[in-house]
Amino acid sequence: MNSIELYIPKLGVYSGRKLENEKLNLILDELSVYEFASTIHAPYFAPDPNYPGSLQVDTACMGKREFSLMDGSIALANRIGAGVVVLHPGRIGQDREKAFSSMVENLKVLASTAEDQGVMLGLENKEGTDPYNLCCKAEELARAVEAVNSGSLKATFDIGHANLTCGGDPEKLLSFVETLKEHIVHLHVHDNGGQWTETYDGDEHMAPGNGCVDFSVLNLLSGYKGVYNFEVFSMEDVLQGKKTLENILKL
Repeated sequence: MNSIELYIPKLGVYSGRKLENEKLNLILDELSVYEFASTIHAPYFAPDPNYPGSLQVDTACMGKREFSLMDGSIALANRIGAGVVVLHPGRIGQDREKAFSSMVENLKVLASTAEDQGVMLGLENKEGTDPYNLCCKAEELARAVEAVNSGSLKATFDIGHANLTCGGDPEKLLSFVETLKEHIVHLHVHDNGGQWTETYDGDEHMAPGNGCVDFSVLNLLSGYKGVYNFEVFSMEDVLQGKKTLENILKL
């Protein structure tokens, strides 16, 4: 492995809303032994009962608590030299455009903070199998990035989420990448069947090669030099995914 993503909500470094620096420092000390490139996944909204309720963040509806949590992730990225802080887009309420506009204004604030600290934010495309997610489609994600209009906020392209949004159709996935590619600074890589299921709305995070994602579309990102984060559940899946990408992309 050459990189690792610190998944803030599941690191166990928060007690309620309070960051326990001693626990965080133990993790960072352990990581310092290795020469990993690093990224950070900031807190987000999740209806999962196993997700810490105190760390819920909907970027379309943020107050002081939510900004404080996100600022903490940005500050950590600055501290360890992380390449990208991943953010989830907001949730759709009763008015989609109102939620989108609110999200953009909140992202502008976060992008300003990130710029001050020399940090890049990556707004991630979410899976279209959940009808309450903003920025599932490439066009809406690109629109959000362009509306924020900051050199410190670009896109984290999650190919598994995109495959679900595209219903497993490789031609639609190709078009998705074409639309978004100029904004992409970071990749999340995993596989699925391209359809809704009772397990994670189809977002199964399988090893690349075990589902129907056409990873050859990543060849469109010919100038991409960033991190490929495998979002899978075992080291065996990481090794399989790495081999799959090496064979397809000639890495």
